[in-house]
Amino acid sequence: MYQALEGSHNMNHDDHGISINKVTYDENAYLSLKATGKLTHNDYEKFNPELDSALADAKDAKIKAVIDTTELEGFEPRAMWDDLKLGLKHRNEFEKVAIYGNKNWQKTAAKIGAWFVTGEVQYFENKNDAIDWLNK
Repeated sequence: MYQALEGSHNMNHDDHGISINKVTYDENAYLSLKATGKLTHNDYEKFNPELDSALADAKDAKIKAVIDTTELEGFEPRAMWDDLKLGLKHRNEFEKVAIYGNKNWQKTAAKIGAWFVTGEVQYFENKNDAIDWLNK
């Protein structure tokens, strides 16, 4: 069962950006994020209010998130800085973050990102393993 957040957008093959949804798997609620293409500063300008809204809905609850990077091609330099600032801003709000992708550099980026989040962060090569880990 998927429930899209207001303001989320779908991207076609040529697009880039970050989408966010509230998702339920086996009665457990998560934030589901998908990064596509080469992310830009403008992508973060659009995404940050959506994430802020989703996290505000959770109030004091610790959030579990799954991030799909299978279509992520990279970051422009300013977008890398935006990603770091975003992690620092919300560093205490995540209990677990499962990232899945298909490129070695994504695994390295996930390890670096884990330094900036107080919750657990793990990288996986497929969605099922990521979801299973979140349910533990």
